[in-house]
Amino acid sequence: MLATLSSPLADRLREHTQTLHVRAERTGVIAMLLRGTAPRSAYAMFLANQLPIYDALEQGLTAHRNTPGIAALADASVYRAASLESDLRALAGSSWRAQLPLLPPADRYARRIAGGAAGAGDLLIAHAYVRYLGDLSGGRILKRVLAQTLQLGDESLRFYDFPGTTDVDALKLRYRAAIDAAGASLADVDAVLNEAAIAFELSIELSQAVATAAGG
Repeated sequence: MLATLSSPLADRLREHTQTLHVRAERTGVIAMLLRGTAPRSAYAMFLANQLPIYDALEQGLTAHRNTPGIAALADASVYRAASLESDLRALAGSSWRAQLPLLPPADRYARRIAGGAAGAGDLLIAHAYVRYLGDLSGGRILKRVLAQTLQLGDESLRFYDFPGTTDVDALKLRYRAAIDAAGASLADVDAVLNEAAIAFELSIELSQAVATAAGG
């Protein structure tokens, strides 16, 4: 039996994770980056540890590109893995994989997403919300901060660009609408809300680990 949502799913997800969202911005390497106190090496490590997370999410969504409800979330215009790799090459050269350690929280996060892709794949909705709507919103703020504080050029900030569109705000609205539409077909809304909270917890754990590894 399908659940009846009292409000759009994206709104429910925002309300359910609001406290965690604030905590994520004030914790670990994210807080350092926003304050302008993180060195370039910490930012490169942060990106390297984001890559397996986006790889897992994009592989999961692609596997569900024909699954009703989730199919619209498998939108290549929001995918970030290729941009991450491009930025890492610009920041650390072609040998970045050998230079930048992958931390255990990144593996835990990626495995959580891979597990969410199993079966109907409904839990991918939560991870798509946390990652892509965040990238389409606060990511643009972070790009301006990084360009100023770390003196990074466009070649190192591809992660925050969405070259498939000329209107990022319209893309954000379209993706949000896709999340809301996916919510209409959910049998267990609470499971998706709780998965979004877990995604934020994992993100916070990784942010703290990167800050520690970078000496922050």
